[in-house]
Amino acid sequence: MFKQAVFSDEVSQDLARVIAVCKRFNLQGIELRSVWGHKAPQDIPTADVERMRKMLEEADLDVCSIASPFFKCNIDSPDEIAKHHDILRRCGELAHAFGIRLVRGFTFWRKGDYDRGRVLDLYRPVLDILEEHDIILGIENEASTFIGTGTRLADFLDDLDSDRVGAIWDACNVLYDKDDPEVPFPDGYEAIKPRIIHVHIKDTKPNAKGEQECCPIGEGDVDFEGQFAALIEDEYDGWVSLETHWRPVALSKEQVDKPGGADYSSGAEEASVICLGNMQRIIEQVRAQE
Repeated sequence: MFKQAVFSDEVSQDLARVIAVCKRFNLQGIELRSVWGHKAPQDIPTADVERMRKMLEEADLDVCSIASPFFKCNIDSPDEIAKHHDILRRCGELAHAFGIRLVRGFTFWRKGDYDRGRVLDLYRPVLDILEEHDIILGIENEASTFIGTGTRLADFLDDLDSDRVGAIWDACNVLYDKDDPEVPFPDGYEAIKPRIIHVHIKDTKPNAKGEQECCPIGEGDVDFEGQFAALIEDEYDGWVSLETHWRPVALSKEQVDKPGGADYSSGAEEASVICLGNMQRIIEQVRAQE
């Protein structure tokens, strides 16, 4: 059975509140993004990292992944790319501080047509950083970047051909990709399944304007009964991490694309408590049908 986690800032900037929610729902860990007002994991100072380690150890909770914004940047800017190499190095150090190796990454802001060869070329130096720092990069399919679907991510990873890089599968993100339509489950999942090393959970449905907008888990267009059943049947034993994104008051596109910090966590605990309850209810229903 897979392990369950929640993004730190999808509950609160206060780590004590995050821990309390984890305990309430018997989660095994957190995914680290922003905490205590630090807007991104690479900004967390050493003293706070040590403080976090002690609090999580006392609570018997793990960090499952460092939710880095790596390569959410402009593909045409060498300066931004170099800065993001430094972000990856820092997040690699952070991962080791928590006894893990997984750091999240992306494939540049979507701007113009997708040039797979160019993205691959820009990823080649990244492999050296991963090797040097002994870390694993999980690339997330994200509609605001060049790779938003399971099929496109599978093709990219096949071409990259590195055991240092795998897939962070987010079925919900597929539904935001208007340029590369795909049915998240089963189509996208089946395409990326052999490469999955981590899973994110959130849900979405069209709003009154017909635009996709995040909603409570199980109330949107993602087939979570099918998705959880497949993860169980396929004996996936990694982490499933709730990245709520829904709030009682809708988030702006900027907040969704660049999450983090106190404003982002406003109303988050209430939303994540609802979503965790829905998620675990669906999982139990699926397990009862086995």
